[in-house]
Amino acid sequence: MSLMPQEEEYAKEYTYEEWLELDDNEDTELIDGIVYMRYGSGKHNGPSVRHQKVSKRFTLKLGNFLEGNTCELYYDLTVRLNKNTVVRPDISVICDPDKFDDRGYNGAPDLIIEILSPSNPGNDMWVKYNKYLIAGVNEYWIVDPIKNFVTVHTLKNGKYNATFYQETDIIPVTTLPGCEIDLSAIFAK
Repeated sequence: MSLMPQEEEYAKEYTYEEWLELDDNEDTELIDGIVYMRYGSGKHNGPSVRHQKVSKRFTLKLGNFLEGNTCELYYDLTVRLNKNTVVRPDISVICDPDKFDDRGYNGAPDLIIEILSPSNPGNDMWVKYNKYLIAGVNEYWIVDPIKNFVTVHTLKNGKYNATFYQETDIIPVTTLPGCEIDLSAIFAK
């Protein structure tokens, strides 16, 4: 999901509590107190068909692997990284159920997958990248559904190490030992 600044009415800085009171907070994310649209500048501009297909395939592959596992997969889950940053990653894998409340998850998921949107890919590649690094997300994948490649960032000693995968590669999921994702199945037309 990409981020784009909301219209002028959202130009001020918000607290988490103020963000919760917004009528359309399900269509927004809060990054350092600033409200951003999730899918583009128009209300309810959802992800593209390609974005949805790629997301569905990742969800099915990971979901099947996690069947019976203590870790669980979530799609579009509200994740509160800190007091003024709330995101909704495309896909999250969470192994610590103790950090849930009635509004979502409070803390860093074990694995996050963000699928780039053409409207603003820089936010997933830079803004969220830094937020996920600071929060301690163990593994962060950035998926380009147009160019058919994935950048996997794994946390080690407080820094992300990047590995690049092309559409015919098989990715080992570091966070889930034994799990591998065949990108040729994910990016199939």
